[in-house]
Amino acid sequence: MMAAKASRHTFAPDPLNRQDRLPSAARISLITYLAILSILAWQAPATAKADFRARVVSIGDGDTIRVRHDDKMETIRLACIDAPEMAQVPYGDKARRYLQTRLRLEQEVTIHPLNTDRYGRTVAEVIGDINLNLALVEDGQAFVYPKYLGQCDANEYLEAQYRARRHRFGVWQVPGGIERPWQFRHDRQQNRQQIHQHGRHPQDRLPSRPQTPPAGLI
Repeated sequence: MMAAKASRHTFAPDPLNRQDRLPSAARISLITYLAILSILAWQAPATAKADFRARVVSIGDGDTIRVRHDDKMETIRLACIDAPEMAQVPYGDKARRYLQTRLRLEQEVTIHPLNTDRYGRTVAEVIGDINLNLALVEDGQAFVYPKYLGQCDANEYLEAQYRARRHRFGVWQVPGGIERPWQFRHDRQQNRQQIHQHGRHPQDRLPSRPQTPPAGLI
């Protein structure tokens, strides 16, 4: 039983399970589109860091962990996926708890670095017994991140997401999936800018109280 569960996350092609694969024409066109997006949006670093082994220290959210290696602490942003924000209740917390069940504290994992983001975090695939990035997507705890998908095997990630969506796992229990995390962050940033420029958001203002008529006129 355990072996069957583990094999679901190895993502090896299964010729007898064709119903869980994207139709070839749709898959090719979608991959081509996302590949173009990735080429335009992301430039690979001139020299990629080599894989390294590290121990899990903490899990920040559904796509961010802290590890220790060579007596140094490092923040790892899981590559090619985007988990719900913690403010996307309850999905953000569910994604974090899912990752906590998959990664024990002090567990040794392999970090496959792909890039460094603007916050100085190492963007990488995290490999324990399975590829955690892919597992999050296939179990509906994170979305494929189209903007940066070119860093990973696009076909693997898209097929994992297709299976999650087809079986309505996690974030796909809502028809069409919940609001994408990148859109959620964008909208929240827009709201913050409006509040900063114009004071409190109109929707946040309390309705004005009706004036109390003078005594004797009631």
